[in-house]
Amino acid sequence: MAELPDAFAEPAAAGSPEALEWWRGFEDPALNAVVDSVLASNFDLAEAVARVQQARAQAGIARAGLFPVVQGTATATDQDTPANAGFGQQFRELTGTEEGDAIGGFQFPERLGVTTWSLGAEFAYELDFWGRARNDARAAGLSYLASESDYDAARIGVLAETITTYFEIADLRTRIALTSETADVLLEREELADTRYESGLITSQELYQVRQELLNTQAVLPQLESQLVNAEGRLAVLMGGFRDKLDRVLPGSLAPVPSADPVAAGVPADLLLQRPDVRASALRLEAARHSIGVRKAELLPSLSLSGTIGVQAAEADGLFNVDQWFRNLLGNLTAPIFQGGRLRNNVAAAEAAFQQAAAAYGRTVVTAVHEVEAALAALQNEGRRYDYLTSQLEEANASVALQLERYSSGVAGYTDYLDALRSRLNVESTLAGSRRDLALARLAVHRALGGDWTAPPEVLEAMRMVPANNGNPENGRNR
Repeated sequence: MAELPDAFAEPAAAGSPEALEWWRGFEDPALNAVVDSVLASNFDLAEAVARVQQARAQAGIARAGLFPVVQGTATATDQDTPANAGFGQQFRELTGTEEGDAIGGFQFPERLGVTTWSLGAEFAYELDFWGRARNDARAAGLSYLASESDYDAARIGVLAETITTYFEIADLRTRIALTSETADVLLEREELADTRYESGLITSQELYQVRQELLNTQAVLPQLESQLVNAEGRLAVLMGGFRDKLDRVLPGSLAPVPSADPVAAGVPADLLLQRPDVRASALRLEAARHSIGVRKAELLPSLSLSGTIGVQAAEADGLFNVDQWFRNLLGNLTAPIFQGGRLRNNVAAAEAAFQQAAAAYGRTVVTAVHEVEAALAALQNEGRRYDYLTSQLEEANASVALQLERYSSGVAGYTDYLDALRSRLNVESTLAGSRRDLALARLAVHRALGGDWTAPPEVLEAMRMVPANNGNPENGRNR
């Protein structure tokens, strides 16, 4: 097991993270509606739930090996054979009679007919001396619990992609609006430059630069619009529908509010309980350990019991006569002697799988700690960048107000005011991107910390209320 550090390298608020529906801190009803729709209709989550149900069923199948197999039987046998073959022929040979001879006044028939009715129960049971069935059940039960953690990881992944795409759409819509406004300012600026060029106040090079800047800005718009269409399509797929469903949920303008509250990260050891990928890796490591026990038990003798009990009669009415009961019991002891090394290689393969699971668990733990530290650093730096750009926007607003006042007073030209307005629009566009990056940085922290972002769906909650007994009740998950 990888040793965890005492604290994260990056500073973090003390305490455990409040992960449950943390995105509501953005105070955006549209985002909340999108997430709710994804949780209800996403195809990936539906597939993940089905995988959990499949793993639960497989755990039940493995657990069945701990119990006897009992099945009911009902048979009706009608035999009609010639008397000169089989039992009839043997009887003649023993009595020294020929066909047609009478024995004690009894004429032996030419054909023998026997009808037998039986009703019973068969059972088979292998005594689990070496724990093969118990270890098999425990391994399957742990794999089922790991599939639940896989579902949690899938749910976090889907929600993370949803929130990322939502903020991408909000950013693209803002950038398209600001770019269009910037193009309008530059168009007005180009008209003024053309007038001044005709008047001989500026050179053709200055006019060319203004026109190039206008064309460059206009050329950005088609690219942004294509990106927006793509992002909206991806969000519609996450919501399990088509574009019309997205149009019903998303308003015309999106305005999520970035949260500046620090995220409590706790200590690295908390990741062993919070992150579903770490939890799933640990469960699979334990399942691999029990699988070794299964393979080792196959090297040892096995004792199995089987038998049948029931009633048997020549007439169907006799099946209700308890005096017609019968039984048989069989004990079978088998031990492997020579199988060409198959069983020992099975043990070696199981031990190698355990070593792989141990390495995967160590890598998962180390990666988890690194991701938290990187996410905390990114969140802190994006917060500082957002603050700087907010101050820059305040300065840009002040510059626009000053240039407008100077233009109104006749001290400066209208061109200076348009340049200040264009600079402010550029800052607003950069700040919109920073707002998106700050939200995604917060998303990265919550994703790195793991935890249950939402309550599980009703189907999984019902399954967890009655946990699969996999031969080790202590393996059940209390959520």
